Amino acid sequence: MAPHRSPERRDDRSHHRLDDRHRPRQYTNRGHHYEGRPAASRETYRHRSRSRSRSRRRSPRRDRSRSRTRTWRGEPQSTAVSSDALARFSSTKAAGVHGNAHPKAATGNPLEKLKEAMASRTSDLSSASSSSHLNHAAAASHNKPVFLTKQQRAQLALERRQKEVATLREQHSVERQARAQQFGTPMAEDGELEEGEAAGGRDRSLGRTGQRSESRSRSHSRSQTRRPRSPSPVASNRPRAAGLDASDLRSEEELRAIRERYIGGERRKRRLRRPNERKFVFDWDAKEDTSQDYNDLYRNRIQPTLYGRGHFGGIDLKQQTKERSKFYQQLLEQRRTEEEMGRAQALLDAERHREARVQWDDRHWSEKPLLEMRERDWRIFKEDFSISTKGGSIPHPIRHWSESNLPRSILDVIAQVGYKEPTPIQRQAIPIGLQNRDIIGIAETGSGKTASFLIPMLVYISRLPPITEANMAEGPYALILAPTRELAQQIEEEAKKFAKPLGYTCVSIVGGHAIEEQSFNLRNGAEIIIATPGRLKDCIDRRILVLNRCAYMVMDEADRMIDMGFEADVNFILDALPTANIKPQSEDAEDAAKMMSQRADTVESALDRYRQTTMFSATMPPAVERLAQRYLCRPAVVTIGSAGQAVETVEQRVEMVKDDERKRRRLIDILRQRFEPPIIVFVNQKKNVDSVFKYLKSQGIRATALHGGKSQEQRELSLAQLKQGQKEVLVATDVAGRGIDVKNVSLVINFDMAKNIEDYTHRIGRTGRAGKSGVAITFLTQSDADVMYDLRQMIAKSSISRLPPELANHEAAQAKPGTFQPKRKYEETIHKM
Repeated sequence: MAPHRSPERRDDRSHHRLDDRHRPRQYTNRGHHYEGRPAASRETYRHRSRSRSRSRRRSPRRDRSRSRTRTWRGEPQSTAVSSDALARFSSTKAAGVHGNAHPKAATGNPLEKLKEAMASRTSDLSSASSSSHLNHAAAASHNKPVFLTKQQRAQLALERRQKEVATLREQHSVERQARAQQFGTPMAEDGELEEGEAAGGRDRSLGRTGQRSESRSRSHSRSQTRRPRSPSPVASNRPRAAGLDASDLRSEEELRAIRERYIGGERRKRRLRRPNERKFVFDWDAKEDTSQDYNDLYRNRIQPTLYGRGHFGGIDLKQQTKERSKFYQQLLEQRRTEEEMGRAQALLDAERHREARVQWDDRHWSEKPLLEMRERDWRIFKEDFSISTKGGSIPHPIRHWSESNLPRSILDVIAQVGYKEPTPIQRQAIPIGLQNRDIIGIAETGSGKTASFLIPMLVYISRLPPITEANMAEGPYALILAPTRELAQQIEEEAKKFAKPLGYTCVSIVGGHAIEEQSFNLRNGAEIIIATPGRLKDCIDRRILVLNRCAYMVMDEADRMIDMGFEADVNFILDALPTANIKPQSEDAEDAAKMMSQRADTVESALDRYRQTTMFSATMPPAVERLAQRYLCRPAVVTIGSAGQAVETVEQRVEMVKDDERKRRRLIDILRQRFEPPIIVFVNQKKNVDSVFKYLKSQGIRATALHGGKSQEQRELSLAQLKQGQKEVLVATDVAGRGIDVKNVSLVINFDMAKNIEDYTHRIGRTGRAGKSGVAITFLTQSDADVMYDLRQMIAKSSISRLPPELANHEAAQAKPGTFQPKRKYEETIHKM
């Protein structure tokens, strides 16, 4: 018996063979020699060869010829001829029916006739196959072979099956219509017909016979699905016999009723609340709306019946209330006397005036005149400008120049210089200085400290007699000390703007210039002298200058002078001042009336006025505090912002760099960005200043250098070139870090980080001056670990700066140097011996 194959598999096999004939095939059935076939076809051919060899061993001899035959579409089904076919063929040839028979084959031996018939049949087959090969070769030239996947073959088989099912349904529908017309019975539904077919129905034996005949023509397979059992014909015909539709029995209501009748309905279990559950348990569903009234008595409330006199009847109840109150008011006015009406009007006016006064007092201080300012307004004013004071009775700050008690001549000079509004330090320091009190001013760099001590100094000098030839040898009235030459010359330029219109003389005594030239400038005397501590000490030692009548002393950047080692020189200069006009160490030193009561009429009587000492600094280290306690008497302390804090208009950036070579490359990258000149680059050592200057010059950048090793002329030339725009970059040490005022500095680069946070504060204070914004970029290395903690704290306090994670997470930035920070238990390391 031949092996059974499913029709889909047989069709797929023939389909592959149809594709294979479009390309050359060279293979044998025995030796498995093949060429021109893809890998998938080769594996398929090997599998089929093995399956054929197994089928030959299992099947009888008479079926092997059938298994060897190869089926192709468009070719004869088999080339083997059975004995019955030969007999029929020979009889047909003998009768002369076959059209292709040879004329000589009519007579002779039957065996010869059979051979001739086989030969003619083989020739016909070869001619047919050659013609078919030519046709296929022509078609292959137009259509390339298409290889179908397993899913595509399954899809094609499914489509063929659907077509067959559709054809069968059409036939059955036609039969049902004919049966209904013949017997007058209603037609069954398609779904019922399908159920009958699936179950076997009345044609069960017919279907089984058809399946048997079909299975005989195919080979059996282990994976063939078994035919399911069909229900009894009685059960399948119950809906028809009862005259009901099958869909009626499947309705949900009937099924639910049957289930409840025989099985019982679904009982709704009540939810049990746990003892620890703090929720209310309601009998109703949580989705239900319990805010509505289900009782008609509460849902439809009775409305008042006003009989046409209410709001519903055309009259508003609110209007009736207004008219009633108006009636009583008119009745009271008719019964009042004129005195009572006047008293009531006065009470109403007083109430309005009180409300207006409260509203007037709630105005901002900028909307009030000076006489209406209250203590609350002055407190708000100081908070707006971050002014904090301590030390006895402090006068109110200046709101505008016009409201100050300055002489008219000085106000004209201020307007001529271009000062429109006072800075915070000027608002508070000038009123205190006008009271002849000692001052300690702590303010950020670039806050206008120079004018805050120059203006009170000029007012003080204006109350003294002028210097003549008879008294010019007694020395100046005022003395200003500065830590560096550049700062001293800058203060001199600013002082001349105020002193020259008033007829006063200003002279600077700094190192780097010939002392003979400076003594020549002092030949006619001077009201104001600006000097550095070292050169001033030399002039006092050489008797070039005396301080017999100096009554106004200013120390600018006092912390810087102490850091630079000028503490001994400062003490020498302060000890050289006259002691006859020192203020008493009592409360009288805080009394403005007593400090300003005397007026000097002669130069000799100038010593009758108390000496006034002013100290300005950006920070207050312990050495500066000792100096203030020794030489200042009951000073008033004015702090703007926080002591030692950077300017809020400077954006601070930090970059971690490993070595100097990377510093230089990064410096060039930054300078070639869009930063407007002038730019200042700070370096710690003099030799590094010259090295960086030469490197920038080799890169085509217009730069200049400034440090303490250069002469005074070279230093002044470098600053002049930077201010005039001839140079774009200034490479300097900390000499330029204090008090140097270069306008519109947009960028400060700390090529080397400062040794302490105070110097860093002054360095970045060169930019962001006079309310303008600026950027400060600092290069950090591992050698700057001692400053990382203070730098981290300063950047964290800035509102416009961002703390980089490299600095925030650095080990040296977690604790202040010199402090012990114990580890927590989970951070401890246990060393096992």
